[in-house]
Amino acid sequence: MRASRLAQIASEAVAATQRELPAEILEVARSVPVVFEPAPAADVLAEGFEPDILGLFTGSPHGERRSGDDPMPAQIHLYTANLWDYAGEDVAEFRAEARLTYLHELGHFLGWDEDQVAARGLD
Repeated sequence: MRASRLAQIASEAVAATQRELPAEILEVARSVPVVFEPAPAADVLAEGFEPDILGLFTGSPHGERRSGDDPMPAQIHLYTANLWDYAGEDVAEFRAEARLTYLHELGHFLGWDEDQVAARGLD
């Protein structure tokens, strides 16, 4: 499937997920941009991430100030080609994985570590 179509489907999945969020989280969730890319860029891979990662949160968590070590604003990256492969090229499964990956990365934006994200069933 074309990258633009995968990005559109993933964007729709994120929007639908946001509509399900409690009001107190929705405003915070909408404050962090979601970037749809086919796969992680070379600089992400150079940091040691696997080429098949599904998503990534970058920047400082909500409520924390950016530091000199982290000059980039907060963003959630969803890697659509990787999600598509992981979903077995099934559109319904792709939507479900885009939703879960978005929620996982949103958890990191909210300041949750991997254990806290997993405890909420978002792994």
